[in-house]
Amino acid sequence: MQTHHPISFDCEKKPATGSRGMVVSNHPFASAVGATVLLEGGNAVDACVATLFALTVVEPMMVGLLGGGISHIRMENGRHLIIDGLSTAPCRASETMYQTVSEELPNYRDTVGRKNLVGPLSIAVPGALAGWCLALEQYGTWPLDDILAPAIRLAEGGFITTPYLSDCISDFQADLSKDTGLASLFLPNGLPLPAGERLVQANYGETLRSIASYGAGTLYGGELGDLLVNEIARLGGLISYEDLNSYKVEEREPIRGCYRGYEVIGPPPPASAGVHIVQMLNLLEGFDIASMGYGSSDSVHLLAEVLKIAFADRAVATADPAFIDVPVEKLIDKVYAEERRQLIDMSQAKQWSPGIRVSDSHSTTHVTVADALGNVVASTHTINGLFGACLQIPGTGLLANNYMFNFDPHPHTALSVQPGKRVFTSMAPMMVCREQQMKVALGLPGGMRIFPSAFQTLVNLLDHGMTLQEAVEAPRIWTEGGRLEMESTFSAELEMSLVARGHDVVRLQRIAGGMNAIGFSDDGMLTGAACWRADGTPVGISGGLAREGVRFSGL
Repeated sequence: MQTHHPISFDCEKKPATGSRGMVVSNHPFASAVGATVLLEGGNAVDACVATLFALTVVEPMMVGLLGGGISHIRMENGRHLIIDGLSTAPCRASETMYQTVSEELPNYRDTVGRKNLVGPLSIAVPGALAGWCLALEQYGTWPLDDILAPAIRLAEGGFITTPYLSDCISDFQADLSKDTGLASLFLPNGLPLPAGERLVQANYGETLRSIASYGAGTLYGGELGDLLVNEIARLGGLISYEDLNSYKVEEREPIRGCYRGYEVIGPPPPASAGVHIVQMLNLLEGFDIASMGYGSSDSVHLLAEVLKIAFADRAVATADPAFIDVPVEKLIDKVYAEERRQLIDMSQAKQWSPGIRVSDSHSTTHVTVADALGNVVASTHTINGLFGACLQIPGTGLLANNYMFNFDPHPHTALSVQPGKRVFTSMAPMMVCREQQMKVALGLPGGMRIFPSAFQTLVNLLDHGMTLQEAVEAPRIWTEGGRLEMESTFSAELEMSLVARGHDVVRLQRIAGGMNAIGFSDDGMLTGAACWRADGTPVGISGGLAREGVRFSGL
């Protein structure tokens, strides 16, 4: 790690430490579920899947069985693999299924009637449940019914609503009110469920019990799938039995890069993170960003220019590789980085050649888990927008995703809708190793701002020498080539210096969502950290069983 530089912000949370396991998720109850699984002998995959199921109960606005996502698993033998459970476009979908309203930002993604954002035509084929069950079957050790038991208890017994959930309900009150099931659940007496109230989801508890008995097959070809297909057909949507029966989880090899002696490992296309984080680190490698100092005008300007370069290339690197020939090797090549690096002007902001301008969801969740054996999982999942399509399948408690919004609604582009095409994503379940030893695993929600935020955290750790807690909480920036977004905790002096270099600066309270991470020290200790941007909670495990052969001999 580099020399530690002065830091101009205060951390709001404290890290947790442990020697025999760590679970960090964006809800305390979900973290407790994962930690309990580890304590009862489960491995990191068991704990991660149990935590994700619990999150579908306590973070219903963020994640659900009808969503999708990516899990990055490092096995105790050092093998890394990516489980891709991302959603796909229905087989009856087409690139002309939406009527667009603009060819320019900020309305490029908008369609007439918001049909790609809310309602039946925004729903893509779900992949989350299939992905979780495959991960558990292939790499876990517990049976599915034991994994589901804590989530069932939370659904049927209820839990106390946090201010975060209550605020999300308030923000989406208008759309939630249009669905009878969601309105009765989240808008009792027509008002948003207040913080401190108990939320009971009895129908969803029954659905989880069905999955515990019949597995993922109840959705992909069984009774739950019938309910989903029939309701979507009634509403005019496109998902069919064929879509569910033909859905396939993909197991992929990760993208790997090298940065200042560290190996950086992340998910491949259709995810952006692996390719573009490696690309951006390659660009930075030619600069001594550590000597510039965190939060300096030079370092922030450089980060902004590097982000713009990555987004200019992103359109050809994030589509489904089954449909698009993705130039991965070119984008992560250090020679290509040197060519692009030579064009950076440290005195002036530039407009880089733009790619297709796209956006995805802010409403995601992330789990990071490590066990005592050396297994590590970083897993990011979502129903896409807050509360997905704002549509519930009656009698099931299931919220439908609105993943179709991730596609370009315009025809004839790399990211246009095509039947069976996987959605692209900015999800960044990342890991860093040195000499084959784990150093950090992390991830976060935040849509298009996910992988740029993960990239900045890695720079905070590897260049600026921050602690893990500092690195996840540090103020963030974001740009794709237009405005430069900066969190409000950056100084006014920095803003003025960046404006002088030609940046169009806008201040925001928050960029992307609540990151959580696990750090690994050489002495075997684990550090778990979660940032202030969500309800993230690390739970560390230490101690263990009594020394073998010890007997209590009385007073």
